[in-house]
Amino acid sequence: MGVLLGVFLHFVGGFASGSFYIPYKKVKVWHWESYWLVGGLFSWLIAPVFAAWLIVPGFWNIIGAVSKTTIFWTYLMGVLWGVGGLTFGLSMRYLGMSLGMAIALGYCAAFGTLIPPLFYDLVANPEGQTTISSLWHSGSGKIILGGVLLCLAGIAICGKAGVMKEKDLGESKTAGTIVEFNLRKGVLVATISGILSSCFSFGLAFAKPIAILTANSGVNPIFQNLPSLVVVLLGGLTTNLIWCVILNLKNKSYGDYTDVKSPLKWNYIFCTIAGITWYLQFFFYGMGSSKMGKYDFSSWTFHMAFIIIVSNAWGIYFKEWKGSRENTMRVILLGILTVILSTGVVGLGNYMASTGN
Repeated sequence: MGVLLGVFLHFVGGFASGSFYIPYKKVKVWHWESYWLVGGLFSWLIAPVFAAWLIVPGFWNIIGAVSKTTIFWTYLMGVLWGVGGLTFGLSMRYLGMSLGMAIALGYCAAFGTLIPPLFYDLVANPEGQTTISSLWHSGSGKIILGGVLLCLAGIAICGKAGVMKEKDLGESKTAGTIVEFNLRKGVLVATISGILSSCFSFGLAFAKPIAILTANSGVNPIFQNLPSLVVVLLGGLTTNLIWCVILNLKNKSYGDYTDVKSPLKWNYIFCTIAGITWYLQFFFYGMGSSKMGKYDFSSWTFHMAFIIIVSNAWGIYFKEWKGSRENTMRVILLGILTVILSTGVVGLGNYMASTGN
């Protein structure tokens, strides 16, 4: 039952992640860096601190009680994750929306899921966490690994459908992408983006001592990751704040925040909604992660998979696939169904592990 609840919570988080950008589409006149920063202040600072303050009494004391080493590595992973998010846009520039997203998210899902158990296998494992070798030597572990591979296959199929869509719509709709298309540079950037974006998963792994102290403080264990999120997201805030301010200065867009020619009130409202929605993905991710038990490492696979499902569903709803051939629609449907199936396979593996198989 705990695993099923964890899967559901990961779906809610994936839904928030796949939906958060919709309010940004309503922002008028402002430059990207301006609305990204305003929304980000809610995503990376206001919402996580408020949620932790509301649910975990004395959360700053809990954070202060762990070693400086734990804080450093947790924060650093947040900073690196922030860099991964920023370089994600470059992969779209050099590979196009579909291919870039498929490669970046594929790497993100694979590295975010498999590196923590590999780290515990090769470096140190003081808390008895799941390792690659333990997975490989158990029936449930092999099923989980198979589910991860199936997830990557589903993401690749979604990317293939995106490439087919671009061809269906013709060069006039994709000229900007084709002009800057650079496979070698694009794959390199997407690889860097995917690896660094997966650092969020590592951040929560390094923050385990914070989560343990939170749970031991008497807080419902389902909320044990809230203080950890504060530290990781402060790292992400650092990266994005520096970059957005640089762009504000470079593009002279710092006047957006008080530009009376724009619908200021509504711009701030939509940015607030987008920012809070974005944070909710990790609010529910943390809750879902707390329910996955010893096999928590598979949480990242679920998160990536549900983002793919939801974002593609919104794409169909908003008719982004309008003009595509029937064969292209069949491929995107196959990709979505493959990702859904992969979550079921990983869930089955976790259930078998919980029963001792």
